[in-house]
Amino acid sequence: MTAGEIFVDYYGILQVSPNCDAKLLESAYHHLAKRYHPDHSTTSDVAKFGQVVEAYGILRDPEKRAEYDLLHAEHCDGEPRDFPSTSEDGIEETSALDDADDHARILMYLYRRRREDARDAGVVGFYLQDMLQCSHEHFEFHKWYLKEKGYIVLTEQGTLAITIQGVDHVISISRSSKAEKLLLSQSSAPPDSMVDGK
Repeated sequence: MTAGEIFVDYYGILQVSPNCDAKLLESAYHHLAKRYHPDHSTTSDVAKFGQVVEAYGILRDPEKRAEYDLLHAEHCDGEPRDFPSTSEDGIEETSALDDADDHARILMYLYRRRREDARDAGVVGFYLQDMLQCSHEHFEFHKWYLKEKGYIVLTEQGTLAITIQGVDHVISISRSSKAEKLLLSQSSAPPDSMVDGK
């Protein structure tokens, strides 16, 4: 890192501890990228979205992360950190991110079912619960949330099916995911002088 370059706290941008594992890092990235994505109607922020993509592009690569950690220790040594590790807040945040992933999996499964047979798109809840490997109580929470959002309905046969709003949501998620992958591939292409120390 040259004298003129400004240090950027990538862990702070992703709101994770420097000791976090790859899974939590990825969960935090997906959560923040969805929040700040330009397509998000209420919380879009192009500048923050770019920072999130840049931070994850460095920290997801083990070699770049190891080099960056040396810089991070140099610039942040002794500063108070308020990142959750094993506290209840940290556990709840991880649970919320896991729930968001489960909601996306349910919707994607029901979306595929609707495309295969639009007239008989219902799926028995047990199969979805089995796919997620979650408890009955946890699955009831997922059903409640997705029904309240208008993404799924209970059919006359007692099965679950995706709605028009649910289909639109899946398409929106797919577009965001494609844009994120494109940005990640572009951000990891050139060497990062800050991390290389040049």
